[in-house]
Amino acid sequence: MMNLLPYLDVEDKPRALFHGLSAVANDSAGAPPEFVVQPLPNSKVNFATLKNWFRQFIQVRDAEAAERCLVSAIRSGANSKQIADMLFCAATDRRYLDVGHTLDFINKALEALDAIAWQAAESILASLVSGLANASRMEESNSWRYPVDLVAILESAFEQLPTVLSVGKSRQGSWSQADELVPILLGEDPQAIADSLLNALQAGCTEDQLAGVVSYTAALRVARFHTNNDFGDWNSAHHPFTFANAVHQALRRVPTVELLRGVFDGAMSVYLNRFLNVPPARLPEPKDIVENSEQLLQQLPDLLNRQQQVNQTGQLVANYLYSGGSAERLMARLGKLMLRENRDFHVIQEIEAAFRQYSFLGQTSAGIHILVAASRYLAAHSPTMRSQEQTYQIAERLHQGARLFEES
Repeated sequence: MMNLLPYLDVEDKPRALFHGLSAVANDSAGAPPEFVVQPLPNSKVNFATLKNWFRQFIQVRDAEAAERCLVSAIRSGANSKQIADMLFCAATDRRYLDVGHTLDFINKALEALDAIAWQAAESILASLVSGLANASRMEESNSWRYPVDLVAILESAFEQLPTVLSVGKSRQGSWSQADELVPILLGEDPQAIADSLLNALQAGCTEDQLAGVVSYTAALRVARFHTNNDFGDWNSAHHPFTFANAVHQALRRVPTVELLRGVFDGAMSVYLNRFLNVPPARLPEPKDIVENSEQLLQQLPDLLNRQQQVNQTGQLVANYLYSGGSAERLMARLGKLMLRENRDFHVIQEIEAAFRQYSFLGQTSAGIHILVAASRYLAAHSPTMRSQEQTYQIAERLHQGARLFEES
């Protein structure tokens, strides 16, 4: 919600904070306090050793020992980039932890710490360790091993990363083959997907660029999600996108070769979801252009008052943007419509990730597809009972001094 504030209208910002604070309250109500463990007794251990121990303890799922390493690193004066590297390396040592949630939570914790000048870093980051150690690991799942051993393909690719990065470094700044890479990433050959990512890096694609392409490709799975699929499959399309976005944000913070593995994980999760686009929903095209695009924006709330308006919403959003409508006004409106519904964690994830990716792509076809994906996902989860909006309105009126229960 904090990340969404800059996109929202002024009157919606308190509403966003209400959703965020009430989510925290609901999550922690009645729970016992968590006590941060003490650091290791030997304060002279260097950061590289602590980082190595941390990764080993996560590997064997020893959360308490890993937490002691993390707390020791923070107290020894490790800087924010070193701590981020420590966490992200452990999160990408294993494949696609907890369908992407683990790395996304780490990224969000770091973003929250950035906003408060890294106050309370010890307790905030320590809270991540249990989830990191105990997360499901996709190399232990059947779908990543059979009928194609995706983990073996990835491990082979990871061995080649240092070499291709070394070759591609001198060529960075000239790569422009994103349009050629996307169809391969949406294809049915996982070996070709891994090879194409390696080839892009060798040709001069930066880590940032590659992560952005994979994020866009993951968003296309949502934009092309056919409504004949089971409703629960929306989340199968959603998770690779929010994971890929988190990896993208993380690489902009610490562009390490270890974290780059997450880009490959994201690409494989997109590959595994190819059945969700069979047949693919048609991407809205620049047709039905209108002179007054504002009229389209005014139709959006009524559209999301009805169920099963997924395709209609995507088409309206595309028509609005192709007609020259303001993306900023659209994002503010989508934020408003999200906040009037009962809170859904995945919807918030989807909208926040889409807005962040649009900030990189701008008013391009790819940027429009990103917002189409977000609006379709929101439409699929609207309307709700909106009981939380009623609670907010009551609180707001009481705050303003209204006497709600007196007879008029």
